[in-house]
Amino acid sequence: MSDATTIGGPAAEKDDWKGTILAGLANYIDAGSIVAGAAALALWQGIYGMSDNLLGLIAAFGPNAIGAGVGAMIGGWLCDKLGRKKIYQWDMLVYAFGMTILVFAVAPWMIVLGFLIVGLAVGADIPASWSLIAEEAPDDRRGKHSGVAQILWNFGPVVVLLMSLALTGLGELGARIVFAHLVIVALGLTLLRRKMRESRRWEETQKADVAPMPVSTLFKGPYLKSILGLVGLYGFWNLWAGTNGLFFPFLMETLGVATRAESIALQCLNFGLGMVSNYFIFMAFVDKVNHRTMFLVSAALQVVGMAMLAVLPLSVPVVLLHVFLVGFAGGFGAQSFFQLWSAEMFPTALRSTAQGVCFAIVRIGLGIFSFFVPLLAAADFTALAWILTGFLTISMVIGWLWAPSNAGKTLEEIDREQQAA
Repeated sequence: MSDATTIGGPAAEKDDWKGTILAGLANYIDAGSIVAGAAALALWQGIYGMSDNLLGLIAAFGPNAIGAGVGAMIGGWLCDKLGRKKIYQWDMLVYAFGMTILVFAVAPWMIVLGFLIVGLAVGADIPASWSLIAEEAPDDRRGKHSGVAQILWNFGPVVVLLMSLALTGLGELGARIVFAHLVIVALGLTLLRRKMRESRRWEETQKADVAPMPVSTLFKGPYLKSILGLVGLYGFWNLWAGTNGLFFPFLMETLGVATRAESIALQCLNFGLGMVSNYFIFMAFVDKVNHRTMFLVSAALQVVGMAMLAVLPLSVPVVLLHVFLVGFAGGFGAQSFFQLWSAEMFPTALRSTAQGVCFAIVRIGLGIFSFFVPLLAAADFTALAWILTGFLTISMVIGWLWAPSNAGKTLEEIDREQQAA
């Protein structure tokens, strides 16, 4: 227990909520970027006459998918080599540059380029932030600290969507103002993060008189099993979430179910419900109860909520009930647990690399799938709804078979159990 006491002890003395919030704001700008693009998607299509193929290209290479995946893989590896602080300090400047391109975009190629740069920056920030939160949180409240980041993940879209709703009458100018607010957040976050300290656990790995762990370690034994479990569970869930989050307003308008303002309001309700359940369920109980049970309850509710769109005729009441079920359950489900488990199941020396690998596989898979969503939805929305229901069901089954439960354990204890296995 000596290593757990030495490394975990300082982090267990107090709750550094300021550090958690500053690190977790990566989730705010990640989700905010995705939803800002979603809210403007139909608008861009009308202004620039973009085809369904180009819409798929924007979705695939932006912060929602391939761009973020590539950024996470590179950024995660650099985090383990250079430290968490160096990465999360500077990647926000890259993000601000890419978002500035979107603010002043006057052609489709600028939209694609801006979203690609934003995606790379967001992806690099995710493993740095998630690793830092887990490594600095008290061991008996690690899940609660992770939940803060997920509240911010839901809060970002709410702010962006409410701004989009308020600025609807301004058309393209309104979209530019929304993007400009994200530039300001990124620049402010860069300044605030300069005062943060490096992860103490990561610093311990640099002082240790042992040979560095090769990246190949992740692809053997229990670490490989964890990667497969995380990628399967979160990957299939994210195929649903990424498609639903990016194309929901576009689908509602295109299918005539709701106006643009109504669809944005429904999205706000979805994310708002996620914040409520994250605070009152996930953060309140995740460090005390069995993780697998909590995950399965969430997964089952989301399967039912998505299946409704496949079985019932599209209408406002049906969509409202769908939003309530998937939104409320999402606050204590796959997204929250992926952040927590991807930090817990790997050693400190390779934690960010592992998170980057998992995140990259998931987001790149979503990017490939995103190419086909507009065409598939336009051809047969019911078929798309059944496909997405199937994704949620597969995620639930993988969680039932694999999901760990590490409440109350130190990261060092979890790693010893992994190695012993």
